[in-house]
Amino acid sequence: MEIPRDSRVYVAGHRGLVGSALVRKLEGEGFSNVLTATRDELDLRDQSEVSHWFKANRPEYVFLVAGTVGGIMANSTRPAEFIYDNMMIHGTVVHAAHEYDTSKLLYLGSSCIYPRAAEQPISEDELLTGPLEPTNEWYAVAKIAGIKLCQAYRRQYGRDFISAMPTNLYGPGDNFDLVSSHVLPALMRKFHDSIGEPDPEVVVWGTGSPLREFLHVDDLADACLFLMEHYSADEHINVGTGVDLSIRELAEKIRDVVNPDARLTFDKTKPDGTPRKVLDVSKLNDLGWSPSYDLDAGVRSTYDWFLASLAAHDDLRGFDAAEVA
Repeated sequence: MEIPRDSRVYVAGHRGLVGSALVRKLEGEGFSNVLTATRDELDLRDQSEVSHWFKANRPEYVFLVAGTVGGIMANSTRPAEFIYDNMMIHGTVVHAAHEYDTSKLLYLGSSCIYPRAAEQPISEDELLTGPLEPTNEWYAVAKIAGIKLCQAYRRQYGRDFISAMPTNLYGPGDNFDLVSSHVLPALMRKFHDSIGEPDPEVVVWGTGSPLREFLHVDDLADACLFLMEHYSADEHINVGTGVDLSIRELAEKIRDVVNPDARLTFDKTKPDGTPRKVLDVSKLNDLGWSPSYDLDAGVRSTYDWFLASLAAHDDLRGFDAAEVA
C-alpha cells in the first residue's frame, strides 16, 4: 500500500542519525507534510506533552526512531538514562498514536535485543532465547519492551504498529564524539585526529576480533519507508546487509580512507562486547528489499560528509551529541 504523499507523517527523533535520514528520504519521495518537533518543543518522555502534540497535529503515520543511544562506554556509564529515557519515549509515543488514531506506526529498535550467544546469523526467532550482552543490556531491555509494547497495542486494540530491528548504523549525521559514539564513527574520528602527527597511532578497544555488520543510514531510511508501505505483521523484522567483518578489518578500511600512515594498536584491557553479531535478513529480502550501499563506498561518503561539516562548522550536533531524541 503506497502512502499518499500528502499524508501527515511524523518523524519522532528527526535530528538524530536515523531521523535526519528519514526526513531526507521522505522529502525526496515527495512527501509534502512531514511533521517534526525538537526536544525543546516536545519532551518525548512526558506523556501529557506528547498527547497534547498528537491531539494538535494528528499524524496519520509515525516513524518512532527517537531514543538515547551510544556505544559501550555510554551504555556502561549511563545505564539509568538508557533504560529510563528509551522506555518513556516508546511508551508516550505509542500510547498517543493509539489515543489519537494514527493509521500506522513503525517502531525502530536495535539488533542488541538479541542474546549474546544467539545463533548466527541472527533470525527474528532468537529474541528472548538467552541472556543479553552485559555491555548494553539496559538499552536492549528498553528496546525489547518497545517491541512488546507495539505487539500489545496490536493485540488489544488492533493497531497497525510494526517493529524493525536494524543492525549497526553509520552515515551522514552520525555522532563522532569519542566518549559516546559507536565504533565506526569513533574510529573515523580517531584516524582523522591522528593526521599530521609524527608517528600516528590509533588505539582500538578490545582485540579487534569481534565480527560486526554495518548498514548505511540512507539504506535504513529506504527500508523504513518500504516496511511502512509493505509490512503489517506482529513480529519484528530485521534490517541489515547480512554481511559482517571483524573490527580489525573495519579499522583497516577506515584507516585506508582517512589516514593510511596511521598504525593500529589494540587495547585488550577494554571489552570486546558480543563476539559476533550479524542479522539474518532473509525475511526482509523475501519481501523485495535489499541495501544499495557497500561498506567501502559508505565509509568514503561518510568521511566526505564529516570533512564538509567540519569545515562548515554548521552541524556541531554531529560531532558532540551523546544522544538523539
